[in-house]
Amino acid sequence: MLSVETRYAIDPATAKTLDTEGLRQHFHASGLFAEGEIRLVYSHYDRLIMGGAVPGTGSLTLDKVAEAGTASILDRREMGILNIGETGQVTVDGETHEVGRGDVLYIGMGKGPVTFSGPGRFYILSAPAHRACPTRLITVKDARRVELGAPETCNERVILQFLHPEVADTCQLVMGYTQFKPGSVWNTMPAHLHDRRMEAYLYFELGPEQRVFHFMGQPHETRHLVMANEEVVISPPWSIHCGAGTGAYTFCWAMAGDNVDFTDMDMVAMGDLR
Repeated sequence: MLSVETRYAIDPATAKTLDTEGLRQHFHASGLFAEGEIRLVYSHYDRLIMGGAVPGTGSLTLDKVAEAGTASILDRREMGILNIGETGQVTVDGETHEVGRGDVLYIGMGKGPVTFSGPGRFYILSAPAHRACPTRLITVKDARRVELGAPETCNERVILQFLHPEVADTCQLVMGYTQFKPGSVWNTMPAHLHDRRMEAYLYFELGPEQRVFHFMGQPHETRHLVMANEEVVISPPWSIHCGAGTGAYTFCWAMAGDNVDFTDMDMVAMGDLR
């Protein structure tokens, strides 16, 4: 079963007029991981698609998505798949890949359809592409590992970069995830933005009562969304990116836009935040 929800892009002047429910309707997504289903969100920010596939005891095939306007979703797109569950299988272009927990499978343009099977919980990200790059399984040990932060600033963390120029060739999709050490909760501070690229965050490995406060908006007009486990934030290019949790957590970040330079960001001074 496939379901797709469309989210339209809005400008920052409109966003600042929204109440909590309005913000959540535009920028928050939940319930993406349902057994026996593929659930997608199609965002008009850089046409990024994000979603979940949970095969359970059967298999699920992702092929035609009407919102993409092509016969098969990957005809003009590339895809990154992160498994946040037990080891499962992803079959594409006649080859079956064993995707372990924390591994990322990159699929190049023109290689669909994609079939999911096994006990995995697959997080799907797809962006438009203009060239085909090799399909590749990137395991946790293959990822580029960057350690940042300190206990004193409550942001000691490990960034694992999977779809990154130093790890795997992609057209425009950049993807990885960040894990926090016990006692650390800030995913980035001072905040930053990058008007050249949108971003999406999947927050996961949160306990039932744990929450992450995701901050968004322009630096002088900040807002926040309260995020539970396995929920997604659509972060527009004009918005800051930062958040803090009630305990350690993991989040998957993905970007699409003008370039694949992970460090292309505009920092926001603490004194400029309102």
